[in-house]
Amino acid sequence: MAKVKKRGNSYQIDYLDPHGKRVRLAFKKKKDALAELGKRVSLIAEKRYLDVKKDYKTTLEELLKKYTENHKHQASFKGLKDYCIENFKTHFGEKTKLSNIRYVDIEMYRNHLMQKLTRHKRLRADASINRELATLRHVFSKAVEWDMMERNPFEKGKSLMLKLNNQRTRYLTEDEIPKLLGECKATKHLHYIVVCALNTGMRRGEILNLKWSQVRNGFIYLEKTKTKTRREIPVNDELTQVLKEIRKEQGLTSEYVFTYARRTIGKVDRAFKGALRRAGIENFTFHDLRHTFASHLIMRGASLKEVQELLGHKTVTMTLRYAHLAEENKRKAVGLLNGLTGYVRSDMSQNVTNAIFAFEPSRLTS
Repeated sequence: MAKVKKRGNSYQIDYLDPHGKRVRLAFKKKKDALAELGKRVSLIAEKRYLDVKKDYKTTLEELLKKYTENHKHQASFKGLKDYCIENFKTHFGEKTKLSNIRYVDIEMYRNHLMQKLTRHKRLRADASINRELATLRHVFSKAVEWDMMERNPFEKGKSLMLKLNNQRTRYLTEDEIPKLLGECKATKHLHYIVVCALNTGMRRGEILNLKWSQVRNGFIYLEKTKTKTRREIPVNDELTQVLKEIRKEQGLTSEYVFTYARRTIGKVDRAFKGALRRAGIENFTFHDLRHTFASHLIMRGASLKEVQELLGHKTVTMTLRYAHLAEENKRKAVGLLNGLTGYVRSDMSQNVTNAIFAFEPSRLTS
């Protein structure tokens, strides 16, 4: 008889498969155990239950071959997934049977990635490791859907994903911006790219793949974005002038706005790092130009909703990292009224404010 029973800190499903074999599996949550048992009982009743023998015969090579055939058309496959699949083959072995890959093997693989050095002799970033683990988890999820294995080994323990700190908001100050742009002028195409990034908040790939056909009616129209959502970015006066200069230099034959940069992406990266070094700007990346765009918009009065739409964030959660800048902007705005009612001289306002907030609430009621 199929049932769910509690065993220690987990919940175990217990049933007989169509071959009379007793199956017992543990789950961390009772609702997950009930859902899985219900699904399996239903499959048995409909005579669609996975033949357990498949799980013992299918090899990783067979799974990865099928996965490649079904996903090679994806934009991310040629770069990330193709690279990950080669890593899986090397580490686990192509002839390894899926039934022999356990949760502990994946955990050991995660630990192997954490100690593996890059070609630059550095430890891999946590985000890079998580992307590879996410790919492996997806591979096994498809194997379950394709009846090549019974259960994804990732589900047999706690999450193996590394905790990330994605709240980095390094941005250029008003003093740093002209310093960087001044150093970028040594390489004209780099100067144009950085000006575009600072005035649009576009990602590097969006900038280098920008076509003239996307620039019209005072807007830049982005169709293929990271979040797969269409985005429209107004072209301000500064960027308009830059685009006019580029068009004048290129003529009307070029399809892409930044033609030279597309052919030499590596040189663009090296030139940008060189400009940062000469400008004395540290702890800064090209992606931080996007943070700079958003931060200065907020500090100049733009709303979080407007910045969210311009950056293309699906939810406001990512945009909230700039909220503290909005609060500071509001504080400065209200500070303009100091001295209006005659209670405090404007030159004393900050000292008075600090004195008020130094009081403990309990003192006000005692």
